[in-house]
Amino acid sequence: MIKEIEFTKMHALGNDYIVINETEEEIIPEESKNKISKEISTRRFNVGADGVIFACKSDKADVRFRIFNSDGSEAQMCGNGIRCLAKYVYDKDIVKKETMKIETMEDIKEARLTVVDDNVEDIEIDMGKGFFIPEEIPAIAPSGDTTEFIDEEVDVEGEKVKMSAVSVGNPHAVCFTDINIDDIDLDFYGPRIETHEAFPEKVNVHFVNVLSPEEIDILTWERGAGFTYACGTGTTSCVLLGYKQGLLNEKVLAHLSGGDLNITVTDHSDYLTAVMKGAAFTVYEATMNIQI
Repeated sequence: MIKEIEFTKMHALGNDYIVINETEEEIIPEESKNKISKEISTRRFNVGADGVIFACKSDKADVRFRIFNSDGSEAQMCGNGIRCLAKYVYDKDIVKKETMKIETMEDIKEARLTVVDDNVEDIEIDMGKGFFIPEEIPAIAPSGDTTEFIDEEVDVEGEKVKMSAVSVGNPHAVCFTDINIDDIDLDFYGPRIETHEAFPEKVNVHFVNVLSPEEIDILTWERGAGFTYACGTGTTSCVLLGYKQGLLNEKVLAHLSGGDLNITVTDHSDYLTAVMKGAAFTVYEATMNIQI
């Protein structure tokens, strides 16, 4: 059966999404979400995007956030995607609040919108706690360390790459390097680290140049999507790990391929939390036909 559906195309720092409103009714059947998300995300053959976001009804918060990667897999959380959702539900009068609660697969996030003349200029998201214990990421430290995954040597086809890992609702592996990130062969390292045995549920991969304790450059390979212009949870993870390793201060400006994000870390002595701030944009609204 062919079904016509409405959607909105959005992006946050070049990370682009197809947004579908399911707050009133199910638009794409649950059993078809993986398959259809993959199909409509395929560039040149369909709308094309890094993923598909569903705005859903929530019994716990103002709205529920679901996101599917371009390969059809469902992700627990996405920093850029959740900013798009916050702007979307505000603009559509679904949740007309400048401070809103958003349910994710991980927990409930608070979004604080800066609104000028009814235009959402940027969105601040409480990203929550960073998890560094390998079992919680999940990850398996090559050294056998079960307390944290910091500066571990990951074997990438015979080359030892120093990686650190953390979860902020989804797993991230970060390499702080003196090599200019523009010179890193992401197509080689990205998929090999993403699927490395050290990361049983795969992992998002980031290479970072520390410009100063308050500024970094990031190159990202996203789990299930490949190279991506920006990753909000990834940027948060890079800053959390940089702070934990004494490389970065509490407030950091991060430069990504698609633009900039501001991350603020709060040290609670026995754990770290972070807040992410950045913009989101609506590109266009349209309808498309899908095969159900």
